[in-house]
Amino acid sequence: MGSLFESFRRFLFGWANREFLIFLFFLALAGIFWLLTTLNESYEQEMKVPVRFVNVPHHVVITSGEDDTLRVMVRDKGISLITYLYAKGRQPIDIDFNRYNQGNGSGAVPASDLLRMVGAKLPASAKAISVKPDTKLFYYNNGEKKIVPVEYKGTVEPDVLHFISDISYSTDSITIYASKERLDTIKKVHTLPLNYKGFVDSLVVTTALQRIEGVKMVPNTITVRFQTDMLTEVSIEGVPVVGINMPPGMVLRTFPAKLTVRFVTGMKNYRTISPADFLIVADYNELRDDTSAKCNVYLRQHPDGIQRVKVETNQVDYLIEEQ
Repeated sequence: MGSLFESFRRFLFGWANREFLIFLFFLALAGIFWLLTTLNESYEQEMKVPVRFVNVPHHVVITSGEDDTLRVMVRDKGISLITYLYAKGRQPIDIDFNRYNQGNGSGAVPASDLLRMVGAKLPASAKAISVKPDTKLFYYNNGEKKIVPVEYKGTVEPDVLHFISDISYSTDSITIYASKERLDTIKKVHTLPLNYKGFVDSLVVTTALQRIEGVKMVPNTITVRFQTDMLTEVSIEGVPVVGINMPPGMVLRTFPAKLTVRFVTGMKNYRTISPADFLIVADYNELRDDTSAKCNVYLRQHPDGIQRVKVETNQVDYLIEEQ
């Protein structure tokens, strides 16, 4: 081991390698000087600054903007920008509700005031150049609220051999706060668009809800679970044909009296399906003036969770009898 270390030491500090190490040292030193010079130049960088409302009356609910951020263009030396950009716990700017409240459920903060408030949070060497949005709008109400259902939005399609057998939500409804006029127009809220295709196992997605201007949502994120099942093509035999709109004392007899229904569903769902879940009808109103020996039959009812439903025939022989 000692001889191996000695050989490595001689190799490392040999004449040629010593020259190479000296070269690397000066290269690194030059790199450090270049970096310091570069970081000492002034740059412009956009950064996000959080917003917080203060002096809000206890009966008032801010219905938008409470979680917003401003996008501010800041000019400063490179080293200062890096320090500020990656600093944890960036302080929000405080917007005085009473000062900027315009009444009628809304308020606005001009760009000049936003720049002044942002500048007060920046280092002395930094300058806020511009801010987006250039006017900070906010909305509020006096506690009016409404519970509305939640519905996912987008394209969610499993693998071709599977189908979505059930959709469930961590909460199927949320509370929204807004002006009375706005509350009256909102019947449901949607998730952000979901786009998932080709999955096999059950899919669980946590997503934000689509924001509506002037509306506060509680909660503003939900979890959607898409339960999948494997598709199978099956048949249910023995579904009776029922006559509808029959005159008193008359009865419809069809030949055959019962039909087979074919459909596609999941294996789990198939075990729970029976002929009683289907309704096949023949309408007497179509037969009164019809001299044909056959009547049309229609599938009027079938259970949820099945696809491509088809009755084995759409016409049968029939006979109308008096009871």
